[in-house]
Amino acid sequence: MSDPREALRTLRDLMRYAVSRFNEAKLAFGHGTDDAWDEAAYLLLHMLHLPLDTLDPFLDARILPDERTRFLELVERRVSERLPAAYLTGEAWLQGYRFIVDSRVIIPRSPIAECLAHGLSPWIANPDELHTVLDLCTGSGCLAILAALAFDNARVDATDLSEDALAVAHANIEQFGLEERITTYQGNLFDGLPGHQYDLIICNPPYVNARAMAMLPAEYRHEPSMALAGGEDGMDFVRRILRDAPDAMTADGLLMLEIGNEYDHFAAAFPNINPVWIATQSAENQILLLTHEELSAGGRSTP
Repeated sequence: MSDPREALRTLRDLMRYAVSRFNEAKLAFGHGTDDAWDEAAYLLLHMLHLPLDTLDPFLDARILPDERTRFLELVERRVSERLPAAYLTGEAWLQGYRFIVDSRVIIPRSPIAECLAHGLSPWIANPDELHTVLDLCTGSGCLAILAALAFDNARVDATDLSEDALAVAHANIEQFGLEERITTYQGNLFDGLPGHQYDLIICNPPYVNARAMAMLPAEYRHEPSMALAGGEDGMDFVRRILRDAPDAMTADGLLMLEIGNEYDHFAAAFPNINPVWIATQSAENQILLLTHEELSAGGRSTP
C-alpha cells in the first residue's frame, strides 16, 4: 500500500501538513518561533537550504521525493520527541546571527540580545569607551559574542559552570573569529574569574522558580535544567549576583540582568533595589539595569 503522504508534492502541501501535525500535537513553541506556521517554515527552509525569509516565492514549487522524506522525518521527530527545532537543526538565530547549538546549552533567545544590538543606548553614551565586558552564565556564548560585536574596543570574558556549555561557546567564538577578544572561564558565577573589574556585566542566569520548573512543557525539559532552575522563588543565583557584582565592576560599571517572568519574586526579594527596567520588543519587566553605586547600596543589604 502506498504512503498517502506521497500526495504532498509542493512546499505548500508540506507546510499545510506540518502545521496540522504541530497543532494536533499541541506543541509548545518559544525557542525562536512563536507558532506552528513559523516553526514549519523554518524547518522546511532550513532543510531545503533556502534563505529563511523566502518561503512565499517557493510555496508552489514541487519537491523531490527525498526532500519530502527528510522533511517529514523532521516533522515526526518534532512531534514524537518534542525536540525544539533548534536541536533538530543544530542552529539558532538571534538578532540575525547564526549560533551553533545542541542539547548541552539552552537555546539562545535572551531579550538582552536586542539591547546589545543597539549598543545599550542610551545607557552607554559612547560604545567606543567600553573596554571590559563580562558575560556570566554564558551558555552557548551568544551574548558574549554579540557584546564583542557591539563594542569594538572591548575585551569580553565569558564564564559558565558547565564544561559542556563552554565547549559549545568555544565553537561559536571560533565561528565568529573572536578568539582574540573573548576569553572563557569555567566557574560558578564569579568564581574562577581573574579578578578583573568590568565596565559592563551582562547575565542571563538560571531564574525559573520551582513551581514553574515543575510545569515546563516537554520542549523545555530537553534543555539543561541547571541553566534554568533558580530555586524556590527563582532568585537563588540573582541574590549571589547582586551581592558579589560590585566587587567585579568599575566605579561607573553597569549590570544588565535578565529575570524572565520573575518580576514579582524579584520585587519581593529585593524591596530596597529600584533598577531601571528595560522594555524590548519581546519583553517587559524582564531585564533590569543597575549601576555600581546602586548595587553597593542595595544589593549587599539583601540576604
